[in-house]
Amino acid sequence: MTTDQSTLGTCLANDGKGILITETAMNQLAHLCRQQGPEKILRVGVRSGGCSGMSYTMDFIDSSQVNQSDEMYEYSPSEDISFKVVCDPKSLLYIYGMQLDFSTELIGGGFNFTNPNATQTCGCGSSFAV
Repeated sequence: MTTDQSTLGTCLANDGKGILITETAMNQLAHLCRQQGPEKILRVGVRSGGCSGMSYTMDFIDSSQVNQSDEMYEYSPSEDISFKVVCDPKSLLYIYGMQLDFSTELIGGGFNFTNPNATQTCGCGSSFAV
């Protein structure tokens, strides 16, 4: 069962934890996951670099690449669709409570991150500082 936070317009993973994902981002991720196939898992994390010092990463990985220390969350936007998101423990410290949104705007469209832990963000939308 997905926890619906309708006042925020976001959903959490089935266990009530994980990254907050808006409905539009959930639909886009579900579409991308279907294209990737059932053995692929979305890895979300951070790395050093970018305009503000750290940047977000998102990539599909094989299920065999999930590390034992990774946190895994399952999202079920509908009864017939579900997908998994993994995050390493170090990245999770920086993105805990983050909201992931998706915009179809021609300029500035794509995935957008709203991170309550960030003290500074860059105009590119994929870089931050803590």
